[in-house]
Amino acid sequence: MARCHSCAAPLPPHKGVCQYCGSQNDVDLQGIHEFTVNRPESNRICPDCDIPLQTIDLHIDGKFYMERCTACMGLFFDPGELEALMEKSVSNVFSVDRKRLDTLVREESGSTKKVAYRKCPICRQLMHRINFGHQSGVVIDQCKPHGVWLDSGELKRLLDWKKAGGQLLHETVRQHRDKERQREERLRVYQQTGTLGTFDDTYSSPSSDSELDLINTVAGILGRLFR
Repeated sequence: MARCHSCAAPLPPHKGVCQYCGSQNDVDLQGIHEFTVNRPESNRICPDCDIPLQTIDLHIDGKFYMERCTACMGLFFDPGELEALMEKSVSNVFSVDRKRLDTLVREESGSTKKVAYRKCPICRQLMHRINFGHQSGVVIDQCKPHGVWLDSGELKRLLDWKKAGGQLLHETVRQHRDKERQREERLRVYQQTGTLGTFDDTYSSPSSDSELDLINTVAGILGRLFR
């Protein structure tokens, strides 16, 4: 569980303000605690507080701009920026920490966060609620043309999910499912035409215990999250 930068008290999921000392806790990215405010206000509006968002530069590999609400600490990313930031912040993950992933899912499923549809900070149309990575448990608000909104604390949880191997697990299962769909299509074409057609067979069905365990882990996590 995340802790307050000021008093070290535990922070509940999706909470950026400490309930003990009242301090606002900003996100910690690669130990970067300071950022540059490029202009006091942007023309983008916080979907919760209805105030202009603040544009900041995280100085990651040069300039990395994003918007933040100074009241609720929510964050807005242009299309592709969230994935880029996660890639820069967490890399070289080669194993899956199943216990940690299970804990993160339980914390998210037990959250009392109110379900609400928000307006995009740019076009002001209602955004879609999407479970990031299909199994992270973190439901983000997305406007496909303009970007993604994260509540305070959600970026930290996404980084924790990736550190625990959540994205690695997701990509492994997705690759397996894609290949299975190709095999099914290949069989359908063969039944109709008598020819096998073209097929990329560079990835085989999971036969080892470790590969099968990865598939079973995803099924278990999704079952606990959506039951």
